[in-house]
Amino acid sequence: MASVTYRNIWKRFGDFIALNNLNLEIEDKEFLVLVGPSGCGKTTALRCLAGLEEVTSGDVLIGDQVVNDVAPKDRDIAMVFQSYALYPHMTVFENMAFGLRLRKVAKTEIKRRVEEAAQTLGIEHLLKRRPRELSGGQRQRVALGRAIVREPKVFLFDEPLSNLDAKLRVQTRAEISKLHQRLQTTFIYVTHDQTEAMTMATRIAVMNKGVLQQLDTPQNLYDRPGNLFVAGFIGSPAMNFFPAKLRKDDKDLYVDGDGFAVKVPDNRTELYMPYVGKDVIFGIRPEDIHNPAYVPQGIHPAMVESKVDVTELMGNEIFLYMITGKNNFVARVDPRTQFHVGDKIQLAFNMDNFHIFDPSQDPENPPAVR
Repeated sequence: MASVTYRNIWKRFGDFIALNNLNLEIEDKEFLVLVGPSGCGKTTALRCLAGLEEVTSGDVLIGDQVVNDVAPKDRDIAMVFQSYALYPHMTVFENMAFGLRLRKVAKTEIKRRVEEAAQTLGIEHLLKRRPRELSGGQRQRVALGRAIVREPKVFLFDEPLSNLDAKLRVQTRAEISKLHQRLQTTFIYVTHDQTEAMTMATRIAVMNKGVLQQLDTPQNLYDRPGNLFVAGFIGSPAMNFFPAKLRKDDKDLYVDGDGFAVKVPDNRTELYMPYVGKDVIFGIRPEDIHNPAYVPQGIHPAMVESKVDVTELMGNEIFLYMITGKNNFVARVDPRTQFHVGDKIQLAFNMDNFHIFDPSQDPENPPAVR
């Protein structure tokens, strides 16, 4: 068991920068998830740690040891890939034991480790089968078991659930979380699926274009995103964004968007006063937009008139795709809602949970105003 440190890591492929001065400390026994869109550098970061890619500059540490020049087999890590990569001619037992046999571990010790890992994963009854006789979920568990028997300091997961169907993904996600609790080992997990990140991680590192955007707990990333990219990436459906201006009227402060104006609660006016008259981006999550008939108690609602463009009934909730002025946005409303396509309606914005981003500081990725 060990901590992991990325210290000033740069990785270039020719002129392409895959990792841009990555600094990241992962604590011992932590479950850290690297998340971001395709091409953001998350898998490259994992491969640099595993020794499958050489860093261009900077240091990778496992514990207190710099491992830049250490061979992958000597880094005491185990990696689970998107593909199961099982040997088709071997049984489950032989697949799980293969790496240990290469290291000349004693037969009795191999048997103990394989049987313990199989019991942990609930596949002890499959040890004599071959991969072709297993379902996708069972194969993924065998791949996990092959990593567990190594008893490494660090587990690396590279999108291990991508090949599973939706139901199996949810089930295996829970199994990996329970596995982390049992093993008490450092887990580093790469995914593009922010739902996986939110449900599994101790902390999440959000990446984009090789740059670490924000590192925080799942709840803090959701509640206090540091910039526009993080705000739009974390949360499903994504946060709504509106070009707007802040306007002061007597004692009150308003957010003026195209086709709507909403009052800022008094307890937040002081924070935004320096931005009066300036262009900003107003952000609000779909779950903070309500049918006025079912507004939660204790919030500051602001009414916005809009037109229903599309409705999606999800059973326990309804997604409304709305139009106000030139803006499209999504509302996640109570399932008792009876709105129809084409209806012009009022929706209640929860003004306790909105965000303001300042494009004057960075037009491409405006930081949040805090």
